[in-house]
Formats: sequence, C-alpha cells, structure tokens
Amino acid sequence: MSEQNISSKSKGVAAVLCFFLGWLGIHRFYAGKVGTGIVWLLTGGICGVGAIIDFIIILCGNFKDGNGDLIK
Repeated sequence: MSEQNISSKSKGVAAVLCFFLGWLGIHRFYAGKVGTGIVWLLTGGICGVGAIIDFIIILCGNFKDGNGDLIK
C-alpha cells in the first residue's frame, strides 16, 4: 500500500468555501483545480449537484488538491 501525500491546504477552509460558494467553484480554485473551478463557475457548480458532492467528499476527507495530495 502506497503512502498518500498530504496537502498544505486546509480541510476546514475548503469545506467552508464549498458550503457558501460551492456553486461558484471557489473551493476548487482554493485547491488548485483551476480547470474544474472554471467549469463550476460557468455551470453553477453543475447545477448545484457537483457542489453538494464536493462538500460531502471534503467532509469525508477524500478531496484532493491540484497536485493529487489529500486535503486533510
């Protein structure tokens, strides 16, 4: 089993950004996922469903930053 790198980004900050501004993709810009952040911005967080899914993934501790490191 390989060891997963931990991101320098904060899980709490990502969760708060996603909860309040998830439909704008601000949490994805924070995590360094600029490409999907733009998609979220243009589609309203994929009609809100993507933002809700991201929020759940962040709370479960499985959200990764732009480098593939876990945000804990």
